[in-house]
Amino acid sequence: MHNHALDDAAMTRRTKRRRALLAILLASSLATLGAGAMTLAQFTDSDTSTGSWTSGTIILGVSPATAFTVTSILPGDTNNQTIVVANTGTGAARYALSTSATNADTKGLATQMTLLIQAGTCASPGATLYSGALGSAALGSSASGAQAGDRNVAAAASDSLCFTWAFPLASGNAFQSAATTATFTFASEQTANNP
Repeated sequence: MHNHALDDAAMTRRTKRRRALLAILLASSLATLGAGAMTLAQFTDSDTSTGSWTSGTIILGVSPATAFTVTSILPGDTNNQTIVVANTGTGAARYALSTSATNADTKGLATQMTLLIQAGTCASPGATLYSGALGSAALGSSASGAQAGDRNVAAAASDSLCFTWAFPLASGNAFQSAATTATFTFASEQTANNP
């Protein structure tokens, strides 16, 4: 029994030593981890940058809204009116003009009326842009992109046109008491990124 007691005592001492060694290793590991965590500490900072976007505008205005209100015209009569096309938007634009004429009766006064469109004001007209039948008056094209005859107008700027109508002297008796109405349509689009 004596040997057995010695073996138990030796085993108990070994177990205690192992436990102590494990405790020391565990304490060393924790101390090392703590020290490592301390060495990873550093000053930091962050900042941000933002962006915001607002789209521009193309706003076309035509003045006066009613270009002509004329009654009792006779063959040989003519008159003119300056039309101001303004771009009150923030982007440069181009515009085109198309015209439609509607006769109030079967006499067809629109087929007799002519229209002359010139660049500039009627006080100081410039180049002729259109000359022909009232109902066919056109400048440029409303198709997307730059077209021949389109008129450019910068942002916050305007373009003046002189419209001159005429009722030719050669118009016959058949056009007495005839009436017609013309509608001038100005269509605009941006010029930026739109060749």
